[in-house]
Amino acid sequence: MLTDAQLQAALTQPLDTVDLSAFGVTARGKVRDMALSPGRRVLVTTDRLSAFDRVIGLIPYKGQLLNQLAAFWFERTEDILPNHVLALPDPNVTVAREAQPLPVEVVVRRHITGVTSTSLWTLYKAGVPRPYGLTLPSGLRKNERLDEPVITPTTKAEAGGHDAPLSEAELLQQGLVPPALWAEARDAALRLFARGEALAAQAGLVLVDTKYELGLLDGRLSVIDEIHTPDSSRYWLAEGWERAVAEGREPEGLDKEYVRRWLASVGYTGDGPPPPLPDAVRLELSRRYLQAFEGLTGRTFEPAALPAAPRILHNLAAWSAKGAS
Repeated sequence: MLTDAQLQAALTQPLDTVDLSAFGVTARGKVRDMALSPGRRVLVTTDRLSAFDRVIGLIPYKGQLLNQLAAFWFERTEDILPNHVLALPDPNVTVAREAQPLPVEVVVRRHITGVTSTSLWTLYKAGVPRPYGLTLPSGLRKNERLDEPVITPTTKAEAGGHDAPLSEAELLQQGLVPPALWAEARDAALRLFARGEALAAQAGLVLVDTKYELGLLDGRLSVIDEIHTPDSSRYWLAEGWERAVAEGREPEGLDKEYVRRWLASVGYTGDGPPPPLPDAVRLELSRRYLQAFEGLTGRTFEPAALPAAPRILHNLAAWSAKGAS
């Protein structure tokens, strides 16, 4: 685990923008998904944190942690579904094959929780009948574990918008995904989640819920975004979560829900510019991401030295010049 001094120093030098001119890409800024060559894309994971569908702040080493943790999970789930990764030429970069994304994201939930307007708990507490088309028992408490994981698909959020709740029946009625493909996606998501639960349990964690972005590569269903990272999934410490739920407290989490809860505590619900994150909140979230990374991978996180601004990722330029396949 990095020391507090190392994390404090990183507050002043987060990876926010990249210059991709060395790779034949002219865009500059918060570059996350840019064409590299026909059939390939470069995915740059920066230290920016999004919540409530807005960029909330910069978290030390977030980009490296998520990029490398996603790679860890890709290796451990490729027997369930293939993924789009071609190479990881840099700690913050994944080179991926272009895919045809499904128009919905597949969310698997084991617990009834969340603080956003579309979370299962928010809708349930508000008395929405059959949220996401689910029949849930009465009397559930926030964060309670469900007997079986449930699927709650959502549409993809547009710029400045929010993911829209969607039942599986509505998804099929609207023709968003063919029935046979949705059945395959649903089965694969549940198998991915079961694998995630098992590996998380070995690390002393609970995989609460997660979001999968799936698509087609050469007509075959594939994973086309990070999976089981603290940005795409919720994790709790296994020790003490049941007691916390019984006492009406939030279980100790190692994911960005920590920031969502802080924002909710100061009255922010996603409308308008978010309040700035205090350094203490940014540092604490970085510590939690580090704890999740090291617990899941069994490795001590060591940040790679990045060049001074402009942060040009030369490794990717060299890799691209080789014409990897």
